[in-house]
Amino acid sequence: MNILAAESHNPLIPPVGEIVVGTITFAILAFVMIKFVVPRFEQVFQERRAAIEGGIERAEAMQAEAKAALEQYRAQLADARNEAAQIRDAARAEGQQILEELRAQAQEESARIVARGEEQLAAQRQQVVNQLRGQIGTLAVELAGRVVGESLADDARRSGTVDRFLDELDGMTATGDGRGGAVPVGESNR
Repeated sequence: MNILAAESHNPLIPPVGEIVVGTITFAILAFVMIKFVVPRFEQVFQERRAAIEGGIERAEAMQAEAKAALEQYRAQLADARNEAAQIRDAARAEGQQILEELRAQAQEESARIVARGEEQLAAQRQQVVNQLRGQIGTLAVELAGRVVGESLADDARRSGTVDRFLDELDGMTATGDGRGGAVPVGESNR
């Protein structure tokens, strides 16, 4: 009969005792879950939320700090570039000033060398002119002696003749044509 009774019973519907035990067990389990597990989950969830929000805030703070450091770095870089440009401009100006000073010194030295050279040339020219005057004077006295036919051995006479000849020679060169209208002594007998 048990078999018949079991056969009349629906296998999908559990016995009443199991439903009661299952309901009490479920209620106890639900009570334990609501009383102990859910608050712990809430606490862990809140801690994790706080950690995440704190991490986000810290990240935002660090990002703001990084932006500030970047701006400060850029400002320092701009200052350094400006300072480098000023140093470069100052060095360029100083170099230009040094070049100008060197040019001025070179020009002064060149002018001094040219002046010294001109002085030496003038002294040498004067020396050559004096030597030529002496030689021309001697030749003029000899020629004059030959032309006149008398000896101009007397120093006073010779000196006067030489001086007159050289004055005439200077007069010819002063007029600019090199001849001065006078006929040289040697050409009068030709």
